[in-house]
Amino acid sequence: MMTNSQTLDDQRMEQLEAAAFRHLLDHLRMREDASNIELMGLAGFCRNCLADWLVEASTATPTPLTREEARNHVYGEPYADFKARQLEATDEQLKRMDDSLARNEKLRAEKSRKLDEQLDASFPASDPPTISRPR
Repeated sequence: MMTNSQTLDDQRMEQLEAAAFRHLLDHLRMREDASNIELMGLAGFCRNCLADWLVEASTATPTPLTREEARNHVYGEPYADFKARQLEATDEQLKRMDDSLARNEKLRAEKSRKLDEQLDASFPASDPPTISRPR
């Protein structure tokens, strides 16, 4: 178990996560041979997902990103330029992607169910007498 002095504060962790994200983007820009459809089939996310997550994260900021701005950032170039160099997806790749997306949904539902169970277990079946009885 980590003590408070061992845990990273939120600001430091955010800096580390940002650095790791930049490294991931650099890696994906370098590895154009790792197509989005293959990433989707294997891992259930792709470059477009990263861009969508940036847009989602930016909605609470004073200057939200557009989808095009986020994609341009993730790709390091206009999305259309990247897409023009990619091969068309095969039927097999599309099936793997669909299966992977279905797995994402199943895993999200499982995670949500587990969180609901933990929440239910953390509350008593009824209010303590000092709360439910008038004074």
